[in-house]
Amino acid sequence: MGLKSSLQLAFFSAAVYASGALAAFGYATSGNNYVIDAGSANPLIFSVSRSNCDINSIKYRGTELQYSSQGTHIGSGLGSATVSVSQMNGRSRYIKVTCVTPTLTHYMVVREGDSTIFMATYITQQPAIGELRFIARLLPDKLPNEYPYGVVSNTNGASSTVEGSDVFVVNGQTRSKFYSSSRFIDEQTHCVYGGSDLMHVCVLTPQQESSSGGPFFRDINTNNAGASTNLYNYMNSGHVQTEPYRMGLHGPYLMQFSRSGIPTQKGIDLSWFSELGITGYVPDSARGTVSGTASGIAAGQEGVVHWYNNAAQYWRRADANGRFTSPRMKPGTYTMVLYQTEFKIATTTVTVNAGGNTNMNIASTFSPPQNTIFKIGEYDGQPSGFRNADKILRMHPSDSRMSPWGPLTYTVGSSPLSDFPMALFQSVNNPVTIRFNLPNAPGAATLRIATTLSFAGSRPQAKVNNWTGPAPSAPPKIDSRGVTRGAYRGNGEVYTVSIPAGVLVAGSNTITISSISGSSGATFLGPNVILDCVELFQ
Repeated sequence: MGLKSSLQLAFFSAAVYASGALAAFGYATSGNNYVIDAGSANPLIFSVSRSNCDINSIKYRGTELQYSSQGTHIGSGLGSATVSVSQMNGRSRYIKVTCVTPTLTHYMVVREGDSTIFMATYITQQPAIGELRFIARLLPDKLPNEYPYGVVSNTNGASSTVEGSDVFVVNGQTRSKFYSSSRFIDEQTHCVYGGSDLMHVCVLTPQQESSSGGPFFRDINTNNAGASTNLYNYMNSGHVQTEPYRMGLHGPYLMQFSRSGIPTQKGIDLSWFSELGITGYVPDSARGTVSGTASGIAAGQEGVVHWYNNAAQYWRRADANGRFTSPRMKPGTYTMVLYQTEFKIATTTVTVNAGGNTNMNIASTFSPPQNTIFKIGEYDGQPSGFRNADKILRMHPSDSRMSPWGPLTYTVGSSPLSDFPMALFQSVNNPVTIRFNLPNAPGAATLRIATTLSFAGSRPQAKVNNWTGPAPSAPPKIDSRGVTRGAYRGNGEVYTVSIPAGVLVAGSNTITISSISGSSGATFLGPNVILDCVELFQ
């Protein structure tokens, strides 16, 4: 193409970009930016900085959506990067933007006629800020609303701060960007939306194979922060981190623009990514699967099978008969875990081969006791049914909508499950008291206390009548706030207390369970532990 034609193309593309009108699929250079036109019926035209990879303008159907003071980018911005653009042909026509730093390569791809930015991020080390995330900073007057959880993460107009710089009070309710989270296994689509010409901008994450945390991990998804409405894909973070970060390719993931409601992952075909020369991309043909049957799952609970190693993680729900087939996995040897809901009940290993299927059944090794005296809750890895468990994902424990935390007393046989606390806060509701009657002295017994998450070294210590059980050692430290940010899942420690004969008596008995810790802290930021199930048995 001659110089004159190149200048005409650049001028034409820049003019189209400025007006937001439908133009031909393609890209052009405009000053320090690459301008990309998806060539879609609902026009999507966006601008990428040639010096740092920031998206600094997004026009959809002629409406500017990008917040002007900060870009849309990885982390808090790459600072500087080598940015290139190319057009490629395959099953469709594509434009690929490639942003390279010494430790990270970020890709943005458009497919002709599709109002979607397809992305993937390859890393060789965790970013210096400690989080690997994509964040789109968008205009709140155009996209004020959040899906699927609504105002719980809208912090616009906050009147005060509850803790840190991320939990606020708005109209008398506690709100935080953390309250927008979904478990990875449930994650489908999260969006911001609004405007008279109703538009949805949504992130879809078909898989999180290179993230960390497993199927039940959750992280920030959306936040109307007032100045901008933010839309995220968190890939690695220290938010209740339970395993090392994974390197390699994160994605593909999508930012999709829609006027026809909420897009879904169903039917998404990303196999064409194999045509793009994406570093770290493994096509389906080079992957394998695991299939089998999971057994021993408690009635009424779902079975979840989880595979992981240092390079990747996958999961699948078992069907009603326990059958499962994994997603297509990278070859390698994996730890294979079976959960009933979120409670770990079996672990084994399995090897996955490229192009093949490995048959591997998995059966629970968790044996319920034969003689249960009482059980409070279920072994499901969640505080389900306990007081305030129904609210904790979407508000701070100090919120006025919470039921009183106590200290509470639970009477076996008469108290509702909601009279038992989902968490013991050392300086708020410590201890919880359990009262129960026995027809006769049972002799020696065992008290099992299953927990889901510990903060600041908290662990449960039991006192049975006048006998005090041993103080457990501190659990492994998770260096992150948890329950105050709407998280309840950590390492899931289970504590067993052997009660000597003669301690339990015929008639009235009392057990207290206390949070103990060598650390300190005020109210809900003091040591605390989240409870899953408490069972007394022989």
